[in-house]
Amino acid sequence: MTDLTYADVVEGVRAAISRYTLALDDGRTGDVVATFCADGTCTIPGLGTHTGRDALHAAFTSWEPRGPQRHLVLNTLVTDWSSTEARATSDVIFISLGRSGWAIRLVGRYDDVLRREGDEWRFHRRAATFVEPPA
Repeated sequence: MTDLTYADVVEGVRAAISRYTLALDDGRTGDVVATFCADGTCTIPGLGTHTGRDALHAAFTSWEPRGPQRHLVLNTLVTDWSSTEARATSDVIFISLGRSGWAIRLVGRYDDVLRREGDEWRFHRRAATFVEPPA
């Protein structure tokens, strides 16, 4: 399919985000890395910028969950789209289970550039920013 509608692109982007998030929270590093293009880049404040599948695999291996966690991704807006590339912005809330129950650990935003490879969308560039709590 070469002529995609906006709805087709949005569904593909949301599926990529879901594949990434579910694999990340489950600790399935190989599946996380598979959501990136071969030359994909991920930038996370405090954790650096990692480019290419080998670097991404090493980074995500070091970030594997130590307990139950969830990345809640919402408000995804897809912009500047074509049948091969799309930009998306999403809010993210990260929660984890501790001794006192579930707690919000961070609030932030993802800015993504995704590329379509075959029938799947993959991250070419994923950059996170975090909202700092007031002092």
